[in-house]
Amino acid sequence: MSAMWDLPDYDDHEIVHFIRDIDSGLSAIIALHSTHLGPAGGGTRFWHYADKMGAVKDVLRLSRGMSYKNAMAGLPMGGGKAVILADDSRTKTPEMLEAFGRAVEGLGGKYVTAEDVGISVADMLEVAKQTSYVSGLPAQGDHAGGDPGPFTAFGIFLGIRAAVRHKLDRDSMDGVHVAIQGTGSVGGRLARLLAEDGAKLTLADINDDAANDLAAELGGETASTDEIMGVDCDVFSPNALGGILDDASIAALQAPIVAGGANNQLARPEHGRVLAERDILYAPDYVINAGGIISVAHEYFAKTEGREADVSDVRERIGEIPDRLVSIWEEAKDSGLTSAEVADKRAQTLIGRG
Repeated sequence: MSAMWDLPDYDDHEIVHFIRDIDSGLSAIIALHSTHLGPAGGGTRFWHYADKMGAVKDVLRLSRGMSYKNAMAGLPMGGGKAVILADDSRTKTPEMLEAFGRAVEGLGGKYVTAEDVGISVADMLEVAKQTSYVSGLPAQGDHAGGDPGPFTAFGIFLGIRAAVRHKLDRDSMDGVHVAIQGTGSVGGRLARLLAEDGAKLTLADINDDAANDLAAELGGETASTDEIMGVDCDVFSPNALGGILDDASIAALQAPIVAGGANNQLARPEHGRVLAERDILYAPDYVINAGGIISVAHEYFAKTEGREADVSDVRERIGEIPDRLVSIWEEAKDSGLTSAEVADKRAQTLIGRG
C-alpha cells in the first residue's frame, strides 16, 4: 500500500486523523486540508464504503473541496471534512456520535463540523454533547442554523438561473428543462424552487418511489438513474454523490449546462476540459453549492461571539453566488481556461497555494 502522501488525492493535507473507538464501534476519518484562512469547516458524512480506501479517497477530495469552497465564498474558514464509516447495517448510535464528538474536541478547534450526507440535525445534537466545535444546530425564529440543506439548494437555484441567463440568454426559468439527479435533502428542495419558477423537471433518484412522488407533486417526469444523464434538456443538475462526470458520461450528456450541488462532480480535473470541448457550460461545484457552508459559518461565528446569526445576512451572502459564477465564466472565455481551472486558480491563491 502506498503511503498517505503518495495517494493521488492527497494534496498537502495538514492533518489526516484516523479514529477508532472500540466501545462504540466508531470508525471515522477527519481530514483537514487547510487552515490558512481559519478553522477547517466542513460536514460529516455517514456512508457505507465498499472498501476503506474509498473512504480515504472521499475524505481527501471532500476536504480539499471545502478549502476551495470556503475561500471562494469569502469565509474566514479553512477546509475540512469527516467521514464515519457505516457498517453493512448502517448502524448509527448515540454512543458512536458522542465518540466522534470527542475526536472533534480533541483537535482543539482546528475543525468545525456540521451535517452532510447521512447525518441529521438530531445527530449533530449528539455530537455537540462532547464538543462546541459544531454547527448546524436547531435555530429559533429568523436565526440561521439547523439543516444547511435548504441554504445549499437556494444557492444552486440562483446559480442555475445565472447559468441559463449566461448560456441561453433567457431571463426566465419558465419552460426551461432541468434534469435533476438526486432528489434528497438538496435536490428535492431545488426541484421545488425550480418548479415554483416555472421550470420543466425530469427527476431521478436511487429511491424510485421518492422520485415518482416528487414528480407527481410538481408535475414533472422521471427517468431512471441510468438514463438521467442522457436526457435531452437545458440543464443537467447533479445533486447526488460525486465523480459522475467522466469521459463516458460527458459524451452522453444532452444538455448545454451542468449546474448542481454534488461535490467533486469531475471524476478527474481534466474532465473540466472535456466539458469545455463540448461547449457545455460548467458551474464549478464548490462555488454554486456554497449556500450550506455559508449558513454553517455564520451560525458558528455568531455563536462564538455570543449572538444569533441573522438568516437575512445568510441569504444576502448566498445571493453573491451568481455574480461569482459569471465572473468565472467570463474569465474562462477570455483566458482560454476552463471554468473549473479558473475557479481552482482563484481558490488556490486565496489559501496561499497559488
